[in-house]
Amino acid sequence: MPDAPAFKSAIDYAALGDRLHAYRIGAALQAEDVAAQLGISRAAVYRMEKGEIVKIDTLERVAELLGTSLASLLGVEVEYYANALGFFERMRQLERSADNIFAHFEPVSLLLASDDYPELLRGMLLEVTARRAGGALTEDEANAIIGVIADRRATFRERRPQVVGLIGMHGLERFLQMGMVGRVRLSEAVRRQRLAAARREIGRLADLMASELLNVRIGLIDDAMPASTFEFFSGPSGKAVAVSPFRLGELPNVRNGIATVTSAPEAIRRYEHLIARLWKSAYKGAAGAAHLHKLLGRL
Repeated sequence: MPDAPAFKSAIDYAALGDRLHAYRIGAALQAEDVAAQLGISRAAVYRMEKGEIVKIDTLERVAELLGTSLASLLGVEVEYYANALGFFERMRQLERSADNIFAHFEPVSLLLASDDYPELLRGMLLEVTARRAGGALTEDEANAIIGVIADRRATFRERRPQVVGLIGMHGLERFLQMGMVGRVRLSEAVRRQRLAAARREIGRLADLMASELLNVRIGLIDDAMPASTFEFFSGPSGKAVAVSPFRLGELPNVRNGIATVTSAPEAIRRYEHLIARLWKSAYKGAAGAAHLHKLLGRL
């Protein structure tokens, strides 16, 4: 009798490992924490995150520990992320394998912002904490978020995928009026500095539009934009869309909201249609840069 064909699992264990790692980061658990609570070795946790085959009953226990579902770990339904750190780690994974990224960001793209932006963002996140009794974000948490953002930016610069950015003009105007601030009550001197920083970021966007880099295209939308930002990823491993309630412009929010990631065909189709419609009506290239300079002059 001829040999039976080798069985090929329908489960993408590498992607499963990525999701498991992102959920663990979001739960603020070390590998040894997961190992101790599941009664397995730390090496076994690392093997799971590297994409080695794992038993279903172990996955069920991991999902319960990390506060998610087995279906979400397997990638057969929507992934939900209740904090920014886990979500940003998942974005890093998706950006790492994407050839094309379509993004609605408002007002600043983490991938395209200046080298000064991450440290300014860190200060803004700590300002958000300072305005709340007891603090909502520790310095270690802020540093962890900035660390993941730095990794995402480094990966983007190394791989140079094609990026199409969609930005709402109304969001940019609000950003320029508020400045890069984590809270409203700041000294006048600090406020002037943060307004100037916001202007530099918008000036950088104008320069990127005018230069028309081969791998970066930006479109300005003079219309109401979705309340949540999103990134659409396309690459050899397929397509996915990530929708985020977290804000990284003025008065940033990295604490409240539920971000989602999905590869569901209906979601992919609808976002492809939305992106095509927004891009068609956008100001691009030199015309878009002129609009930004006009906005800077007016404000």
